[in-house]
Amino acid sequence: MEEAHSVNSPRRVLSFSKRKKQKPFGFHDPDSIRSSQLRASQVQGPKPSEVYGFVGSISTVVATVIFLIWAYVPDQLLESIGIHYYPSRYWVLAMPTYLMVTLLLGLAFYIGLNFIATPHPTSLNTLFDEYSREPGEIDSQMEDGDERPIDPISDIDITRINHLMFNSSDVM
Repeated sequence: MEEAHSVNSPRRVLSFSKRKKQKPFGFHDPDSIRSSQLRASQVQGPKPSEVYGFVGSISTVVATVIFLIWAYVPDQLLESIGIHYYPSRYWVLAMPTYLMVTLLLGLAFYIGLNFIATPHPTSLNTLFDEYSREPGEIDSQMEDGDERPIDPISDIDITRINHLMFNSSDVM
């Protein structure tokens, strides 16, 4: 006989039965109360981002099909099926052209802003800023046999980099 508190579903996902299974040897799981209360919330549908992606992809396909029908189907056929109000065919070419020009101008504007915000190559701001750290000096009280500690994080001097990269005596 079924209990009055159980849900009879083909998948048997949810069960609101008040009877709990007894653990052998009197083992009590403190998470069992919490998991039984959350069991209904664990059964969820798809994530909202998946739904938005699905709806967005379907809407894009539908809008593309409508655009292509409007662009290629003759006016007489559209009017014969009852569509009398639609934009001028001028917008078939003008709308994508305006969109592409807007995107290209936005990209050019973005690149221009980055060039304006970048300091000149001869500026010392390209080498040092408020977060630059000079390498610390080794403790003069250390003896020769002592282990050297790890140096704190610091910037490497540009002259040292140039010496390592461009010194002609180290070239193979």
